[in-house]
Order: sequence, then structure tokens, then C-alpha cells
Amino acid sequence: MSTPVRRAALQPRPPLLPRWPAATMPGQLGKAAALLAAIVLFLAALPILTMIAMSFSAADTLEFPPHAYGLHWYRAAWHSFVSPDASDSLSMGAALSTSLIVALSTMLFATLVSVPAAYALSRYRFRGKPAVEQLVALPLVYPLVMLGLSLLLVFNVLPVELGVFRLIIAHVILALPFTVKNCAASVASIGPEFEEAACVMGASPLRALVDVILPLMRPGILAGMLFAFIVSFNEFTVTFFLYGIDTMTLPVWLYSRTVSSLDPTVFCFAVFIVAIDFALIWLLEKLVGDEGVAL
Repeated sequence: MSTPVRRAALQPRPPLLPRWPAATMPGQLGKAAALLAAIVLFLAALPILTMIAMSFSAADTLEFPPHAYGLHWYRAAWHSFVSPDASDSLSMGAALSTSLIVALSTMLFATLVSVPAAYALSRYRFRGKPAVEQLVALPLVYPLVMLGLSLLLVFNVLPVELGVFRLIIAHVILALPFTVKNCAASVASIGPEFEEAACVMGASPLRALVDVILPLMRPGILAGMLFAFIVSFNEFTVTFFLYGIDTMTLPVWLYSRTVSSLDPTVFCFAVFIVAIDFALIWLLEKLVGDEGVAL
């Protein structure tokens, strides 16, 4: 054997690169991962699917899975909505009106507080800034039962009866983490050069903020407003401590229908609430997309 051939045979071969199956290439989902994702999504959607199935049950009692399906309970729910029973202390329409008033007020007040707060937290450095950021996010980790009880004790000490404003104040506290975070995400994506350019062109700092920064913050503001509405509209735990007979929200009203005897029409009303939430989430995706959304 010649010397060049012997040298070529003794040289180490380069390591073989692993061959990726076509189904697990980057950007593609493997069969095991797809199966696991499908199981997780199914478990997450199982309560909603169960609720929808029970709302279409044709049985007079609660049984799962239903042996027959129909619109019996939807007709009963519609009748109780348009012609409430005189024995009911509060109708579903009144509870829905209270929920909408509280949710819209929460959305408005939380946005008015969050826009300047997010701007200050993103643009300025001041003593106690980390503490303020932690306080804003505190409702996310604070036990809701203790928050409701604490607010009840505080409101009972006040010399005036706040009525529905008790619920609005509590819901604004719960919505602030969502509105502030989304507005702050929008401000963080806007460089200070935009304001500097506006000031160079002759605008005052306030005019630059109103005419330049606020329009660019629109995705985060819209996202925070919709999140605030959803949080307020579905809130139950804190509301349960603060509601009155004239300020009962829809989630508390649904709970009251299940205390003595479970009324199957609550599943129909729950489907209605879920449909509203899905519509708001779809609207959020259409108006905002992936811009300014921060959880």
C-alpha cells in the first residue's frame, strides 16, 4: 500500500451529524409533542365542553352524559330572562346590568390610572420605584378571599355607603396589573426620540405626550381595557364579600341559583358568559394582535 493511501486510511473521519426525522425538524411538531399538546388542550377545554353539553340536555335532572339533547333549558332560561319569577329577589337582567356597569366603569377608571402610571414607571427613575411595581402586581398573588374580606372591613368603617362603588374600587384593584403591564409594554417599545423630535419641532412636552405617545400606545391601552373588562365581568370571589341585594353581579347571581337546588338553566347562562368572553378575546386579537399584550 502506498504512503498516501496509508495516510488517508489513518486520518480520523469527521463525526456523522444526527439525521433529524422530517417530522421533528425545527418549526415542525413531532407526533409525541402533538399528542401531548392535544391532551393538554382537551383537558383545558373539558370543563367548557361539559358545560355546553349539559346546557343542551333534554333531561329534567342533571345527568352526565345527557341521554338526549334539546333546547328545553335554553327556552327556560330565555323565559326567566324576559319574565322573571316574582319570587326571585333579583332578576338575571338586573344582575347583568350591574355587571356591565361595573365592568365598563372598571375599564374606564383602570385605564385612566394606568396610562400615566405606566408612563411614569417606564420613563422616570425615582426612589421606591421597585416597590411601586411590586405593589401594582400584588393583586395577582394576593389571596382573593383575604382581599375581599379586607376590603369589606375597610368599607364598613367608612361613614358613607358606597353601594356599587365598592365593587368598582375592588375590581379596579384587580384589573390594575393587567392594564399597567400592557400600557407599560407599549411605552417601552416607544423610544424617547419620538418625544424629542416633537419638542424640536416646537411642541410642548404635554403636547408631545398627547399627540405622539398616546396614539402609539393605542395597542397596549386597548389590550388593557379589554383585559380589565374581562376580569371585572367574571370576578366572583372578591365580589361575593362586597355585593348587596341591589348590587349583585351576574357571577354571584349564578352562584345563588346553585345554593339551594342546582338550576340547569345556569349552564345556559354560563354559555352566554363564555360566548361574551370569547367575543372579547377575538376582538382583542383583531384590534391589537400581538402588539402591546403583556400578561
